[in-house]
Amino acid sequence: MATVRIAQAQIDVTVGDLSGNLHKIGDWIEQARAEHADIVTFPELALCGYPPEDLLFKPQFLTDNRLALEKLAPLCKGITVVLGFADSENGKVFNAAALIHDTELVRVYHKIELPNYGVFDEKRYFQSGRACAVFDMAGNRFSLTICEDIWIPGSITEGCALKNEADAVLNISASPFHAGKLEVRRAIVNRYARASRTTVFHNNLVGGQDELVFDGGSVVVDPHGKLLARARRFEEQLLVTDFEAARAHPEPPAWNLMDDGDAPLVIAPHRTSAQHRRVPCMAPELDRIEEIYQGLILGTRDYVLKNGFQKVVMGLSGGIDSSLTAAVAVQALSAGNVIGVTMPSQYTSDETLSDAEVLARSLEIELITVPIRGIFQAYLDVLERPLGSGDPGIELENLQARIRANILMTLSNKFGWLVLTTSNKSETAVGYTTLYGDMAGGFAVIKDVPKTVVYELSEYVNREAGTDTIPRSVIRRPPTAELKHDQKDEDSLPPYALLDPILKAYVEEDKSPERITAEGFESHMVSRVVRMVDRNEYKRRQAAPGVKITPKAFGKDRRVPITNRYLSDLSFDGD
Repeated sequence: MATVRIAQAQIDVTVGDLSGNLHKIGDWIEQARAEHADIVTFPELALCGYPPEDLLFKPQFLTDNRLALEKLAPLCKGITVVLGFADSENGKVFNAAALIHDTELVRVYHKIELPNYGVFDEKRYFQSGRACAVFDMAGNRFSLTICEDIWIPGSITEGCALKNEADAVLNISASPFHAGKLEVRRAIVNRYARASRTTVFHNNLVGGQDELVFDGGSVVVDPHGKLLARARRFEEQLLVTDFEAARAHPEPPAWNLMDDGDAPLVIAPHRTSAQHRRVPCMAPELDRIEEIYQGLILGTRDYVLKNGFQKVVMGLSGGIDSSLTAAVAVQALSAGNVIGVTMPSQYTSDETLSDAEVLARSLEIELITVPIRGIFQAYLDVLERPLGSGDPGIELENLQARIRANILMTLSNKFGWLVLTTSNKSETAVGYTTLYGDMAGGFAVIKDVPKTVVYELSEYVNREAGTDTIPRSVIRRPPTAELKHDQKDEDSLPPYALLDPILKAYVEEDKSPERITAEGFESHMVSRVVRMVDRNEYKRRQAAPGVKITPKAFGKDRRVPITNRYLSDLSFDGD
């Protein structure tokens, strides 16, 4: 029984870019070959990108995806490759793993367990597989699985691994990020390793795709749940591990491509055990705020670049939300690709205007100043008669936000810059945003970041920089939209320290208002917040996409009807 060297290619691919993904996969196969790997695995649906969504309804897409797989096979000379792709047979589509050995496609495994919750819609697109896939190499027995296959206790693949006395499970995955997800994922992998009595090689996707970020963090875990190797997070890496089973298996007489229950496929290794053993990689851990910040950076970078943009533009108000968004953008794209625009009005204080200028200098980004006072007055002049008499209200506050959005979109049209919006999750949840105003743009970097976490992230930015990149006055100043004199967010909202826990309970945990109140919050405040959330679904439906960093983000995670008369803050009395 010989040692088998396994490389896990944790890569960042682009949905639908079949030729680009094929080229990248070929490059990483070459890297694995240079490391003398016997087996190299790639993430779930790596060939076509994850999630491909309704591209899977296009027959030509499925055909082209299969052609790309056929083009890949000749690149697998002298190595065994496990690669995720979309397979189709007789009008049925499967989430599949190709097993390619020395240029020959020797087996295709179809994912058995299909997730259909949260951001996942796999039963909309795929049929469940029916057969396990097991193969032997140098006396070591391997079982192929895809993501959710190892998340279900007592699953078919778990029984298959036990029945066939598998030594290792190769799991290719596309498990999206949210803060704390790594601990959940590791618990799943550890449980499966112990239950199946196997060493699990879990290879997770990395990269941003629309709202989703995949954080990598691929691992190798032994049958006792002990961590043997860990890849870095939020970046590509080839994780190389030497593996040798604790038991030997008699080799079946020949390759067998039939369903589980027959003799496993036998594959010859490409490397001799005389090679010196690799020291397992143990990438450093990230704390909660570090992982959120890295997720925002990766999600922003991939969204901008994969959609063909190079530069971004955003309004710099001198507030904490725009300051954090700018800091993330600079980390994602470099200072030369970020443009800030300050658009002062008669309500803009000298302090916030100065802070915007200080931030721009600190981040070394270009700052454009476009005063809107005259534009605003021109609107007031032409609207004087239609608006009639009476005290001005929210319509004039929103008008200023919409003037600013017009300026940003005009710069975007002229120079091809993507507009970044700056609203946080707390504001988005309760509708403290302006349609076609501060909501207007191409990407909402902190859309899923609660306001209290915005402050934590801002402090982290300054600690990492060793200086107040985000001015201390910005962090200390009470939040304000500055759309009227002496305006403060708390004039319209509960304090964020109270608002955010209520929103977490209602939006992310689906708790009833009564239960939230029972946890110690004032009932009138809970009722008010719940009504604000429920009545602003129409706004959220029109918001730009943004990075998901919580367990339940607005958008794919949470799908509430706009036209909806179920008032969640009123108990059903049966009448």
